[in-house]
Amino acid sequence: MQIEKRKDGGRLAIAVQGRLDTNTAPELEEALADAGVTEVEFDFAGLEYISSAGLRVLLTAKKALMGSGGKMSVVNANETVRGVFEITGCSELFGLV
Repeated sequence: MQIEKRKDGGRLAIAVQGRLDTNTAPELEEALADAGVTEVEFDFAGLEYISSAGLRVLLTAKKALMGSGGKMSVVNANETVRGVFEITGCSELFGLV
């Protein structure tokens, strides 16, 4: 998995490529440990697969952001990744419709 981060003030954009699974989820957790962030956008254009471990990282991040009045979005998810979000009931939670 490759992660590209861009921070602009309180906004963090993260592009993820490859597979987000049990082995790589800790890398994303580490990338999210950025103080002072109030908005996070995940660009999943290059994401091939996401497992429940990856979803857990996203849910944890969303909960932390919401607790501080922040927001999170997921963009450019392919059909396979969207399917995982839909099957788990997370598509509406992350704004994927």
